[in-house]
Amino acid sequence: MNVLLIALAASVATFVGGAFALRFRDKLHLILGFSAGAVAGVALFDLLPEAIELSTKYHSASTIALFVALGLFGYLILDRLVLLHTHEANGEQNSQRGSLGALTLATHSFFDGMAIGIGFQVSAVVGIVVAVAVLTHDFSDGVNTVNLILKNGGNWKQAFRWLLVDAAAPLLGAASTLFFTISESAIGLVLAVFVGTFLYLSASDLIPESHHRHPRALTTVMTLIGALVIYVVVSLL
Repeated sequence: MNVLLIALAASVATFVGGAFALRFRDKLHLILGFSAGAVAGVALFDLLPEAIELSTKYHSASTIALFVALGLFGYLILDRLVLLHTHEANGEQNSQRGSLGALTLATHSFFDGMAIGIGFQVSAVVGIVVAVAVLTHDFSDGVNTVNLILKNGGNWKQAFRWLLVDAAAPLLGAASTLFFTISESAIGLVLAVFVGTFLYLSASDLIPESHHRHPRALTTVMTLIGALVIYVVVSLL
């Protein structure tokens, strides 16, 4: 039940992010900057040490590093193939591209929910820390869902419908983990994949997006604060 409640919070974060994008677009750089630091902080300060600790009984350090790379480069390939970063071709707006991008974000949000559920299969502490990263990232997912639809010729109603889909996805993803468990020998490698994925999301999506909106020193400071907050939370837990 705790898993579903936290996943519901992730769904709410997605919806709030989209609503924020609809209303306060000029303030997004600070939130996205903080999110970038928080997501990278979770990958480096919690998931990576946990993956190493769980996997060293079964796998070598090079194998763990390989799965981190698989997470990073695998998401890079997915990112390029499904046009997560949609661009206008020859200045023409394409609503199908916007819908495809929004569908991709919703799919990713589904996997975010699965990450929460898998984290809780490791321990309550890991589940909570993963949830913190997902919450911060899902806020930006809501922002990006709305932006993708609007910049590719969609209207506000279409953006709101896709936002609802994206908001429901984390809850569905977390619920799916109630029907399966991952073996102890594999769960560390799964966390290693999440390390690579979270690092990619921070470096490729959140940091550039935050600085693209407002390239100010304060945005960088918010990124550092985001990472510091996660470090403190992990240390206290």
